[in-house]
Amino acid sequence: MFPYEIKPLDDELNKEQLEFFKGERSGFCTVGPDKWFLPISYKKHAEAFYNLELKDDDIFIVTFPRTGTTITQELIWMINNNFDYEKSSKIPLFTKFPFLDLDVLIHDDFGKEMVSKNTDPEVLEVLKLWKTPVDKLAKLTPSPRHFKTHLPFSLLPTTLLDKCKVVYLARNMKDVALSYYYHNKLIKLHDYAGDFERYWNYFKNDQVVYAPYWRHIEEGWEKKEHPNLMFLFYEDIIKDMKNVIRNVAKFLGKEVTDSDVDGLYNHLQIGNFSKNVPIFAKSKINGWLNETDEGFIRKGDSRGKSEFTDEIKKEAEEWEKEKCSRNHIVFPSKS
Repeated sequence: MFPYEIKPLDDELNKEQLEFFKGERSGFCTVGPDKWFLPISYKKHAEAFYNLELKDDDIFIVTFPRTGTTITQELIWMINNNFDYEKSSKIPLFTKFPFLDLDVLIHDDFGKEMVSKNTDPEVLEVLKLWKTPVDKLAKLTPSPRHFKTHLPFSLLPTTLLDKCKVVYLARNMKDVALSYYYHNKLIKLHDYAGDFERYWNYFKNDQVVYAPYWRHIEEGWEKKEHPNLMFLFYEDIIKDMKNVIRNVAKFLGKEVTDSDVDGLYNHLQIGNFSKNVPIFAKSKINGWLNETDEGFIRKGDSRGKSEFTDEIKKEAEEWEKEKCSRNHIVFPSKS
């Protein structure tokens, strides 16, 4: 049984969301007392996520979007697969570390449009996996399984931390908001059509997919002392990646040498990572991205000088101060 109520958005807000997030065609819903904001298609799969059959050697990464998930997936997979660079370069990250909730994000109509725009057999197989429901996708994944999800802990199996190793990754709110804005404009399954001021209001009011941001992080923070959870900050990965590699290896029960650490550090540098690690497929996927200067993997920093006006910056800083004074989360400095 799924324990939470799932409510469709009221008609007026749903109409507005569909106007500005054009990739979604049916609408959105809120879930449970925290009002998790998700596509309405989640309703069909909520119970499958909540009751997902787990294996003892499963490894999960749980994050709010745009917190450095992709590079951390590769870091985890490489450590758990004995630094097999050759294998990594041949298998797209989505295949070796599936994104469990992607099916929920891709509207059925958009999925069909994607299929109609592609003929490459590899791409068509990828698109098929993208629209594979979570329970079936999990069964198709060979052990040891590595799974990515942006769903919060409260919507995942209650036994997750008792059975599996989990890495939770957090990132500074302002950087997440800006990166998610660009991501929502870039990826056609979101296809955001507004400006940053409007997007910031949606973000602040918990009306972007996977919101509320603060409650998402708080659920991870509240569990950080559990022996099967490693809570990481993206800022620490950027500032001290080699130490993070050693700590993740220790968490996963893997012995690493200085040579292993140096090799993985170099592999994860943005230029090498973008060149050597296919994310979804080796071939181009037509209809997936809008034409923009941004890419799926951004540089790991956030500009924000023009987007964060003085008014928005002040509002964001006050919001962060208020939330962190309550939850006692201390984000690392960037320098």
